[in-house]
Amino acid sequence: MMREYSPLPLSPLAPAARLPDAELLERVALDDPAFSVLTDLTQVTPATIGPERSIDHAHAMMLERRVRLLFVMAERFVVGVVTATDLLGEKPMRFVQERGGTRSDVLVGDIMTPFAQMDAISMEEVAQMRVGHIVATLRSVGRQHLLAADEGGRRVRGIFSTSRIAMQLGIELTTSEPAKTFAEIEAALAR
Repeated sequence: MMREYSPLPLSPLAPAARLPDAELLERVALDDPAFSVLTDLTQVTPATIGPERSIDHAHAMMLERRVRLLFVMAERFVVGVVTATDLLGEKPMRFVQERGGTRSDVLVGDIMTPFAQMDAISMEEVAQMRVGHIVATLRSVGRQHLLAADEGGRRVRGIFSTSRIAMQLGIELTTSEPAKTFAEIEAALAR
């Protein structure tokens, strides 16, 4: 037999109601489980974009969503990723020099990193690792992001982000070599 539920009483909102501040990320230590710094894509909707969109649109989306990585989707499948470094670095300029046109002609698909060229850490490994292992891995590959996958690499399950880990550790965290070109310096300043 189905239980009956009473409706809850409603009350009016104040004329200048506010939204809550974003939940503060939990502080972690290097010895904490790696899961504590994973953005779990079963719990958070990933930021996505199509390969036919302009890089300016991608940059605006990143700013709006407060992310530095977008998954590039064609139909229902991930075909690549594009990062803030891709958008603000030398990739767009190189593409324009090779193909002609202007920066506004450059599409996400022109500068994204194709998924076939990406690698990830398995969720089975993540379950046994500590935050320090993730930091060491990010440093060793010189990246801002590390993907975690399950189903033998057929499903992206999560993202480790240098900026999130740094916030949770309460430290500044660098993973790449110093900038050598003007475009790299400009990208670093835009962060």
